[in-house]
Amino acid sequence: MAIHIRSLTRRWVGLSTLWKEPTSKEPTYRRGVSPWRRSFTTRHGGVLSTWGQSRPLHTDLGDLYGNPSVQMHVERLMEEHAVLANQLQESCLSDAERRGLNKRQFDLRPLVELHEKIRGALTDLEDVLSLMHGMVGTTEEDLQMTQLLKDEEVQISNRIDALKRDLITGLLPCDPLDSSDVILEVVAGRTTGGDICQQFTREMFDLYQGYALYRNWAFDLLNYTHAEHGGLHHAVVQIRGDEVYRHLKNEGGTHRVQRIPEVGLSSRMQRIHTGTMAVIVLPQPLEFQLSIDPRDLRVDTFRSSGAGGQSVNTTDSAVRIVHLPSGTVVECQQSRSQLQNRDTAMAMLRARLHQSIMGKETEERHRARRKQVGTRAQSERIRSYNFSQDRVTDHRTGHVSRDLKEFMKGGEALDELVLDVLENGEREALLDLVERGAV
Repeated sequence: MAIHIRSLTRRWVGLSTLWKEPTSKEPTYRRGVSPWRRSFTTRHGGVLSTWGQSRPLHTDLGDLYGNPSVQMHVERLMEEHAVLANQLQESCLSDAERRGLNKRQFDLRPLVELHEKIRGALTDLEDVLSLMHGMVGTTEEDLQMTQLLKDEEVQISNRIDALKRDLITGLLPCDPLDSSDVILEVVAGRTTGGDICQQFTREMFDLYQGYALYRNWAFDLLNYTHAEHGGLHHAVVQIRGDEVYRHLKNEGGTHRVQRIPEVGLSSRMQRIHTGTMAVIVLPQPLEFQLSIDPRDLRVDTFRSSGAGGQSVNTTDSAVRIVHLPSGTVVECQQSRSQLQNRDTAMAMLRARLHQSIMGKETEERHRARRKQVGTRAQSERIRSYNFSQDRVTDHRTGHVSRDLKEFMKGGEALDELVLDVLENGEREALLDLVERGAV
């Protein structure tokens, strides 16, 4: 239970006789940071992680509170809230204008309350530190008082850190697609690796299937094209559940593997080979209107392929749809029903067209920042899987995960990496927002 500063002061008699003014030689500390905490400043003014080398070196969200651009952004929001309060006092507002101002004020109120709590806690912390600087006695009562002040400092510092994290979290831009289900595709690389690419693609398919099970998501197979030696050329799945797109949106891109192949012609050489595969993640928004003219579509039917025997379909149930204006091609042959395959293919086409439209709308907005921090385009290599060194490395954050066999099960290890990349992306999005607002 925290001990309030004022109660400590009341309990201590004659404290003013022990007071001394801090000299210029005494160290000064950044507001809200405990004196014993060494900080290594990044280009964004945050503190680098002091965890093990396998952890990425980026700031905690709460540390962004000390970033000058974030501070300016917070002050602008506080000023806006004060202006709204004055505007709402005017009697000449129309009902529509008053509703709009009330809504904006309601949205800003939680941030204002957090900001005021932080300022109050910082004041309390300064009072505690001032009292600690004034403690020079050596009696048992003096030592007890010093320990009480130290305990109070730790509690206030922890409360400040929690409030800062809450404030920064409230500032993070909201992606309206985060709650969407997704269409996820895995595609074997065509330029290098041969058999190793197809084997790795199948393992990546199993990885995301395991992650869906770990997250309690539905995992529905839409298309699966086999390769030799148990490999996989291409597969499409629909994943449904809670915040699927939020967790998987950063998985899109090129994934590289380095290993000695276990099967195929390359395995005879017993040398480390390098291969690639691509992951494509397309959101399926719950509500969006996308009109597709049937005259813009070419629909082809064909017999689905399989492993032979009873797996071969004897009817033209597989469906391929081509969107002529954009050249987008989708196909589905998973079901024995042509109608069901057509519906599935149309859902895939809508997801791809929606992604294309959203990409064009955001291209200009991200162009300037992309030149500085790099694109997140799916053509870039985002992660490497080195089986010979038993290591997975994400190149965007530097996150390293050991025990590759356990990682490929798609459980806790993958979830830790996904959340780390997600936090890094949210941090960059916030910095992008405040930097654009400062222009």
